[in-house]
Amino acid sequence: MIDPILYLAFLPAALALVLTPGPDMLFAMAQGLRGGKGPAVAASAGIASGAFVNAGLAGIGLGALVSAAPWVFGVVRWVGVAYLLYLAVKTVMSPLVGENTRAVRPSRAFRDGLIVNLSNPSVILFILAFIPQFVDPARPILPQFLIYGGTIACLGFVVKSGVGMTAGGLGRALARNPVIERVLRWVTAGVFGALAARVAFAGGRP
Repeated sequence: MIDPILYLAFLPAALALVLTPGPDMLFAMAQGLRGGKGPAVAASAGIASGAFVNAGLAGIGLGALVSAAPWVFGVVRWVGVAYLLYLAVKTVMSPLVGENTRAVRPSRAFRDGLIVNLSNPSVILFILAFIPQFVDPARPILPQFLIYGGTIACLGFVVKSGVGMTAGGLGRALARNPVIERVLRWVTAGVFGALAARVAFAGGRP
């Protein structure tokens, strides 16, 4: 399906990509602070799934669709902005610990990670710019996009899970102090708000 030489060249580039801090890594960290290790891993899995879907869409030809109807990305972008702002407000209003605290369900964290990744146009724009450098046009295009996208998704899951679990363990321990708990809430909400601003006004790598 793919040229082994191109794939070997792709691997270090993909590893450097997923090790570079970006919005997805910050989102996994924020979910760890908010819900603990389990939700952090689930959110990372949602992000990885979104990256794989985006690679498939790019391989099918979303780039051609966007060229014909640029407003599509505008709609997707503002849906993502609204959802991130919703998460920010919800985080501020919901204590991280306490008798009335509802645990963050991993299924919800997975859904949040998936939605945030799919609604960030910079992800698919980056895929459209990055993966074609390693695609052999003489071979079927879609399978190559899926393999490369799957590789990015798997590497990203490992890295983001590690970051999220570290933040989750630290966050849950610190949250037992009421003052620190409030600070963590506002920091986590601030991360979601900053991601919303980035999706709204910035492009570039995911």
